[in-house]
Amino acid sequence: MEYMEKKTMTDKEYKEMWSKIGPIQIKMIEKIGSCRHNLGDMFVYITPYDKPHEACTALLHVLDLYIWRVALGFPSWESDNRAIYRIHCPSKKGTIWELSKLNE
Repeated sequence: MEYMEKKTMTDKEYKEMWSKIGPIQIKMIEKIGSCRHNLGDMFVYITPYDKPHEACTALLHVLDLYIWRVALGFPSWESDNRAIYRIHCPSKKGTIWELSKLNE
């Protein structure tokens, strides 16, 4: 993304830049213990500010740590696909979730 000074950015340019931030999909890819969510459950962040209301608060807490990294396209640590993040919910017997941008 090319840097633009705020004072020279038009409203159209701002909206175009913002449109590239989302949406972001989160999907459960592994379930180790008991959880109200099920394998294959998917939620979508329209933007990093629009949290999916169906996700539990514990999962949302962990997602908050990584959602902007995904939104901005920062590469993950996943050597097989740097465009996705795989994270674990807070429970040691919880769930594994995959985060990825939908518009890529």
